Amino acid sequence: MDSAQNAAAGNNGVVNAQGNNNNSTNNEGATSDDAKQNLSDVTNSIEKTLGLLHQLYLTVSSFNVASQLPLLQRINSLVTELDNMMKLSGKCNIQVPMEILNLIDDGKNPDDFTKDVLNSCIAKNQITKGKTDAFKSLRKHMLEELDEAFPSEVDAYRDIRASSAAEMKRLAQAQSALPNGDVKVKDTSIAIEPYICRGKIEEEKEQEEK
Repeated sequence: MDSAQNAAAGNNGVVNAQGNNNNSTNNEGATSDDAKQNLSDVTNSIEKTLGLLHQLYLTVSSFNVASQLPLLQRINSLVTELDNMMKLSGKCNIQVPMEILNLIDDGKNPDDFTKDVLNSCIAKNQITKGKTDAFKSLRKHMLEELDEAFPSEVDAYRDIRASSAAEMKRLAQAQSALPNGDVKVKDTSIAIEPYICRGKIEEEKEQEEK
């Protein structure tokens, strides 16, 4: 091993380990490129098959004795390309929903499937939002009734909830501390802020009622 090789293999083979990591990354990139190339090959084969079908249609629609040989040649080309397409498709692993194929068979736009999925998600989201709003309304009503019947207990409950929210915020800030000393509290404060705001609003309502 010469001096250059000794320098490259220094630090107990750390450089070699980095080389292995780079090879792993390169392999993943090569696999992704191969998948894209396989998909591109299948797409090109489909387009070529469509072109052959169009040529075959033109030959059959104006068929005569002189066009018999071109017809046989195009049929053979179509069979060969279909066989090639089947071989290329074996290298691709793409899951296509049956609904999309059904839409294509019906002569409809495949984008309608995406539209239907989004509309379904919106409808389910509205249902969930309605349930959430119903629980919020029930909680508010129960808290108002309890406040009239047991004002001291409700005040104690609010104090406990406020202290619990403050403790949760403190723990969230401690857990989100970054290695460099920075603190990331934006995401956690978004989750805690509604509880604190509701407590402040309820306290303001109590003061107005008094």
